[in-house]
Amino acid sequence: MLFCNMFSLYSYYLLLILALNTSQNFGKMETEALLKWKASLLNDSPSLLPSWTISNSSSYFNKTTTPCTWSGIFCNNAGNVVKLNVSNLGLQGTLFNFKFSSFPYLTTLDLSSNALFGTIPAHIANLSQITSLRFSNNTLSGEIPREIGLLTNLVFLFIDQNMLYGSIPPEIGNLKSLDNLEINTNNLSGAIPASLGNLSDLTILYLWENQLSGSIPPEIGNLKFLVDLELTNNILTGSIPPHIGNLTNLKFLDLPCNTFSGNLPQNLCRSGSLEQFTTAFNNFAGPIPKSLKNCSSLVRVRLDRNQLVDNISEAFGVYPKLNYMDLSHNNFYGELSRTWGECHNLTYLSLSSNNISSSIPPELGESAQLRKLDLSDNHLVGEIPKELMKLNFLIYLNLSHNELSGQLPRKIGSLSELNHLDISSNNLSGPLPKEVGICSNLLYLNLSNNGFNGSIPTQIGDLISLDILLELSHNELTGGIPLEIGSLRKLENLNLSHNILSGHIPSSFKEMESLLSIDVSYNQLEGRIPPNKAFQNLSFDAFKNNKNLCGNVSGLQACDSSGTSKSNVMDKYKVAIIIILPLLGVLFLILASAGVLLIFYRKKIDVKEDQEEIQKDLFCVWKYDGNVVYEDIIEATENFSPEYCIGRGGYGSVYKAELLTGQVVAVKKLHPLEDGVGLESKAFLDEISALSEVRHRNIVRLYGFCSHTRHSFIISEYLERGNLSKVLSDIEEAVKLDWVRRINIIKGLANAFSYLHHDCSPPIVHRDISSSNILLDLEYEARVSDFGIARLLKPDSSNWTELAGTYGYIAPELAYTMKVTEKCDMYSFGVLMLEVLIGIHPGELISSLTSSSPTSQNVLLKDILDGCLSPPTLHASHELFTITKLAFSCLDANPESRPTMKHVSQKLSKAKTLDLELFHTMTLGQLMHREI
Repeated sequence: MLFCNMFSLYSYYLLLILALNTSQNFGKMETEALLKWKASLLNDSPSLLPSWTISNSSSYFNKTTTPCTWSGIFCNNAGNVVKLNVSNLGLQGTLFNFKFSSFPYLTTLDLSSNALFGTIPAHIANLSQITSLRFSNNTLSGEIPREIGLLTNLVFLFIDQNMLYGSIPPEIGNLKSLDNLEINTNNLSGAIPASLGNLSDLTILYLWENQLSGSIPPEIGNLKFLVDLELTNNILTGSIPPHIGNLTNLKFLDLPCNTFSGNLPQNLCRSGSLEQFTTAFNNFAGPIPKSLKNCSSLVRVRLDRNQLVDNISEAFGVYPKLNYMDLSHNNFYGELSRTWGECHNLTYLSLSSNNISSSIPPELGESAQLRKLDLSDNHLVGEIPKELMKLNFLIYLNLSHNELSGQLPRKIGSLSELNHLDISSNNLSGPLPKEVGICSNLLYLNLSNNGFNGSIPTQIGDLISLDILLELSHNELTGGIPLEIGSLRKLENLNLSHNILSGHIPSSFKEMESLLSIDVSYNQLEGRIPPNKAFQNLSFDAFKNNKNLCGNVSGLQACDSSGTSKSNVMDKYKVAIIIILPLLGVLFLILASAGVLLIFYRKKIDVKEDQEEIQKDLFCVWKYDGNVVYEDIIEATENFSPEYCIGRGGYGSVYKAELLTGQVVAVKKLHPLEDGVGLESKAFLDEISALSEVRHRNIVRLYGFCSHTRHSFIISEYLERGNLSKVLSDIEEAVKLDWVRRINIIKGLANAFSYLHHDCSPPIVHRDISSSNILLDLEYEARVSDFGIARLLKPDSSNWTELAGTYGYIAPELAYTMKVTEKCDMYSFGVLMLEVLIGIHPGELISSLTSSSPTSQNVLLKDILDGCLSPPTLHASHELFTITKLAFSCLDANPESRPTMKHVSQKLSKAKTLDLELFHTMTLGQLMHREI
């Protein structure tokens, strides 16, 4: 018995020691794996993990081999790592050296919102216990490994907002425990695998913003617990399978921006839970599903820009929760229902560009929360109901291109929040009510193509916020042009043509320095045109068919000293003028002197007042009222919903926003930073400081900024084709970017950066030149964007700063010196030029060239060019030779040996002729040592 007890005790201690050793071995294995991965990170990333170090204790039993005390690491009672969260740290590196097999107990891995790149390795399958995997918001590329289907315990899988390509592996259908699958905002292609229908516990499926094609597999109808299905921005085709109606828990169904066709599924909202249904920008036809009429749970509906046909008066019901309805650009007919007024939470209603007839129901005035109402481009008749003037929150009202008659209600002035009013192209008549001038927030006013008569009310001059358009043309307006219109100092476009206006163009117009276009043709105006720059740049068409205008415009007669046409000066007054002129001259000099002193004094006061006003209103948008545009941005992006996000960077996310004025802008919302948000944020101040000063056709135009306790953002022009990196990575788009366009892109950018370096005072170094920060418009013309880390080179500054920029574009000297010069931009620009020519980032090519590898030296120039394009023409080959040579010189390891941006710009403007055969036989080694 004693022997047995001693044996049991011995066994117990043996097992205890074995367990201790096993735990220590796992702890040591985890520690080594984490330290190895930390050491592989780039730039200053390792310094972002200061607690990841080993204890210096020499005792074996006391030696710390477990990372359980490190930041972002969580362990179980046995000391095994079960959770790793290092999100939002800005880590740069790959997953290549992350040894997943060292973490057999890991259940949560969160690496989201960093700067990780490279592929997701197949050995991720070693995380056998993982339940939550989050790689969101990085720059990971390559394909999703099929081995991910072995992680059968996964509940949450987030690999969205990366650069992944290839198809969705059908093995994901093996993850039966998945609750949330988000792989949106990548470059994934191919069909949606039918195997996703096996994910019976799935509640959220995000596949939006990829390049997925084919139809929706009917197996999606098996996901009985699905709440949110979002497929926006793909190239999906076919009709929606009726099996979608089986998803009785579905609240959000988003299908816009695809190429779907056929009828909408008729059995939607069977359980009455559907809240959001969007199908905009597709080719759907046929009627509205009858099941939607009684779907009282609806909050947001977008069916715009399809080919739907239905009787609008019968297709919809009353929706107590509805706040957004867009049915525009379809083929709806019938009458407007009076029940729209019973949707008391409605803020946005657009029925434009349909075939709707009848009058506007007065009951619409009961939708007290309406902020945008667009009924344009229909066949509406009758008068504008005065009940609409009760919509106190209305910002946007468009009733244009209908057959409305009667007068514009005098109570229009009660719409105090209105900033866009368009009632053009109707049959309205009578005088313009002076109450229009009370709408002091108006930015856009179009009353053209009606039958308005009488004079232009002087109160129009009170609309001092008006900046986009004042359009009164094609009416029957009489009398003179009110001099008060000259008070509209922000106005850019003014059209008073095709009326019966008489008298002179007011001299006050010379103060309207923002004017870009003016048209006063087809009136009875006379006298001198004002000395306004906008007037001087106009053609004769803007003044033709008037009574007797004169001025320095081709086609108009020159004016005499009295401001009338010389051809109308009568000879009998010549003698009188000769006698009186000297006397008037003396008087004129006296009065002019007094006038100059008075003007100088008044301008001094105006400048002082302007400066005081600017100091009071720092947080504003230059072309808009700051408070109005803040709310407008929040509404246009639905409080920065992912649906409107078009890009992400280290300092913020960029959203596309259509303002209530109709203008589309890009809004960069800054991420919260450690050094503060809003105007206290260094990135925010830098971008504002840089962009507010620059003016160049190849640099994005900044409209302004907003700072708020909730959000701070920068507003700039929207470029339709997105960034250069995205275009180059899309094969179809890259082919459209032919050699001529690519050469023009490089030339335009060289001019822009030359302007920043040499024409700005102090010079501006961008510091983050990369293909992701170059935007393209519809014509593929390039614009430089993202000045979040721009640096102004002041002569009295050392210009030393922290390392910043995009990995792969950063000048090598910044690894050992933090001194910022224009030469740092030159290196980045060299990388960018090669990327445009090759079609991908030239990482390996740069490494081989700088190492003087014989193999790379013998590579033919023509062989590195993007193979997606046809061979260049003779003229293009001359310029490609010059570009490549300049790119290599920009990549010189010695910063002082790199050319200036002005030199690059000048060389690109005059490429030398090159023998085409020489171009095709030129090696990179020969090119690097050849003069240009």
